[in-house]
This record gives sequence, C-alpha cells and structure tokens, in this order.
Amino acid sequence: MDATVIVINVVGWLGMLLLISAYGLVTAGRITGTSLPFQLMNLFGGAFLMVNSAYYSAWPSAVLNLVWVVIGTVGLLRSRRVQDRGELLDPVDQPGPGAGPGGVGVHGVDGHPGG
Repeated sequence: MDATVIVINVVGWLGMLLLISAYGLVTAGRITGTSLPFQLMNLFGGAFLMVNSAYYSAWPSAVLNLVWVVIGTVGLLRSRRVQDRGELLDPVDQPGPGAGPGGVGVHGVDGHPGG
C-alpha cells in the first residue's frame, strides 16, 4: 500500500470520527448544534470524507459530503456573524436557572430529573 492510499484512508477515518463525535456530543447535550466546535467538526469531517470518497470514486458520497461542507461553512459564517453582533444564535445557547456545566440543566427538563 503506497503512502497516498494510507493518507487517504486516515483522512477518511478522521472524517468519520469527527462527524460521529459531533453528532454524539450534541445528542448527549455536551455541545449545542450552533456551537463553534460542532460547526468545525462537521465542516472538517465532511471535507475529510469528501476527499476520501472522491479518491475512491464514490461520487454519491463525495457529493453528499460536499453539501455537508457547504452547510457547515454557512453555519460557521452565520454563527460568527451573530457572535460579532453579540447575539445568541439559538435561545438554547443561553444557560437557564439551575444550569450545570455547559448550560445543561442539572434538574432535567422543566425541573424533572432525567427529563
């Protein structure tokens, strides 16, 4: 296996890891869907998978990831523009009463544990 194939494979696996991690972190409530880490993980994850897919001529996947990169870029620019104005992109980004680390409520939804 030559060095190019190894690099392409590593880039593909890194892209997969970034996308799955971003989804998992949002689902677990560790980051928000409008956060900079989420946007960057999606942008780079999509770009890395696009390179891998294009190299292997998996064109439907490559196009999907191109669209993913465009959406990630728009999201990143939008959040940057909103941040520059000092506004919140999403009301969820603002910690409420009883918020724990990362703004997640320590008493669950509407004060009910685990909800």
